[in-house]
Amino acid sequence: MDGCHSDQFRFFDKLDNLEFTFNDPLKIALKIRSVQDLEIFVATADHGSLSAAARQLALSPAVASAGLKRLEADLGAALFVRTTRSMRLTLAGERLLGRSKALLDGLREAEDELRAGGDGVEGQLHISMPSDLGRHVVLPWLNDFQARHPGVRLRLQLTDRVADIYREPVDIGLRFGKPPGSSMVALPLLQDNRRVLCAAPAYLARRGVPASPHALGDHNCLCFMLDEAVNDRWGFSKDGEDIEVTVQGDRVADDSEIVRRWALEGLGICYRSRIDVQADLAAGRLRQVCPDWQGSNVPLYMVLANRRQVSPAVRVLREFLVARCQALAGS
Repeated sequence: MDGCHSDQFRFFDKLDNLEFTFNDPLKIALKIRSVQDLEIFVATADHGSLSAAARQLALSPAVASAGLKRLEADLGAALFVRTTRSMRLTLAGERLLGRSKALLDGLREAEDELRAGGDGVEGQLHISMPSDLGRHVVLPWLNDFQARHPGVRLRLQLTDRVADIYREPVDIGLRFGKPPGSSMVALPLLQDNRRVLCAAPAYLARRGVPASPHALGDHNCLCFMLDEAVNDRWGFSKDGEDIEVTVQGDRVADDSEIVRRWALEGLGICYRSRIDVQADLAAGRLRQVCPDWQGSNVPLYMVLANRRQVSPAVRVLREFLVARCQALAGS
């Protein structure tokens, strides 16, 4: 039977003479000789490239190619249309993909539970996060998390450079903004996280308080730089009006903590994510400027390369961080 053209995509089960469709994950599993072959299929579908799938799974291209061919032979169906530049799912491949992901997720959860023999909150987590967020917000939270779960070991990378979680030894990235068009797993930690204008009371006493973002041209604005690109266009909205103001000042840094320190020292106005400065605002060290104008939203996400990395420790850490973010946002 030609599986690529049958509406039901039935295949003959060599193990027990059962006929099945892609709607039955268990019977799909019975026909597959290697779970790794299924992982190769899912990764190739996510990336549109067999070589990228091989890199993600730490396999050689030859091993990945052999695994995909073996899977197609086991199922008796072509799963991809291959060209010299890309790989596109066939209709059979599209129907298999969703079921395959569910099957792999279930197997990983079972493996985690068996390996842990308990709550599974143990092992090493290598986490990359923005400099200021990490030092002044997340670091104390992680100390509390480890006190609750002493089996967890942490390796922290505090940098405003966006880590490549496919190529670097990073398990988790904390990032502002959801990665666009990415196959990475992005789990929200704080969805409503607006940027805010703020300055030290001493600066505002000396230079005055701008009445609106339009008046920022008369002030010293402290800018953040990433990969040589200076963030000097600050966006705001009010009553349905969206504006973007180009600002300037005498200081630019590629470290977000330095920008915050400059603001605390009364050297200018900064435009920061609220979670970064919430404690300073609450303590009066900084004062929000133009509070009736909303800054752009920069939701905070936990980003992972793939669902294989969503271990019990990662799931519990995410729940912990969500609770802490919500508590801080509501303070």
